[in-house]
Amino acid sequence: MEAHQFKPGQSGNPKGRGKGVRNKLGEAFLEALHEDFNEHGADAIVKCRQDSPVAYVKVLASILPKDLNVTINPLEELTDAELIERIGELRDAVDSALGGTGAAAGGTEEATRH
Repeated sequence: MEAHQFKPGQSGNPKGRGKGVRNKLGEAFLEALHEDFNEHGADAIVKCRQDSPVAYVKVLASILPKDLNVTINPLEELTDAELIERIGELRDAVDSALGGTGAAAGGTEEATRH
């Protein structure tokens, strides 16, 4: 059996990491990064886009939400009057496709069956 430096449950640093050390380091890093970005950020973005478009697009993609739901409905932007006009145009197109029977505009039952 191998001899281990520490027995199970025993730490090489019994006092452990100081409380808040990781947070202080993280805060200092983020503050330095923020200051650097304020000074050079816009220029760095332009340089990245020009020198490495693949990396630029990767950065853009990485900041987008993982589930991006995009709904494009051109009808949402139309007024009621425009919708009514479109319905009329569709009715005329269907009527024309059916050979002008008038079925789309409420023609006879026989015409709507064909």
